Amino acid sequence: MDLKLHRPHASCAHTGRPLVSGELFYSCLVRSKGKLDRIDCCSEAWQGPPEQTLAWWRSLYATPETGGSSLAPPDVLLDVLEQLADKPEDASLRYLVALQLVRRKVLRILDQQGLGHGAKPAPSDQLVLACRKRDTEYNVQVVLPQGTEAVGIEERLSSLLWSGGAA
Repeated sequence: MDLKLHRPHASCAHTGRPLVSGELFYSCLVRSKGKLDRIDCCSEAWQGPPEQTLAWWRSLYATPETGGSSLAPPDVLLDVLEQLADKPEDASLRYLVALQLVRRKVLRILDQQGLGHGAKPAPSDQLVLACRKRDTEYNVQVVLPQGTEAVGIEERLSSLLWSGGAA
């Protein structure tokens, strides 16, 4: 599944002040009411990651005219992948994060246990993924988002993982 990813919020979540091109800001992924929210904060209002933060990173804000936009840094995505391992309710989100990391060549598929036996994956189907960067393997359950969940997860990834140029 190829997802359209959106840019960071154009204003600071704490002050409401618009972010300007080239400005240092912080983004974090925060668990809230069973979902992940993205919070963007200007550097002068940043007081560290809030409670329930899964990952955070520092970026330079880029307007559409200046370009320089990119996905969240690979280490942030790996941290999210690891932190979602013990959260069965987020299995489909973890699976999609893993696929993004495969697409970005941060993870490599070693084995596809149980896959290929039917049109829909079984609950036991897993990907075994290798990460050279962290010298580790990940077992990721294959859980395709279904129905309205698919729309919600696409929106979560789109709003959470877009960043300006990593600082």
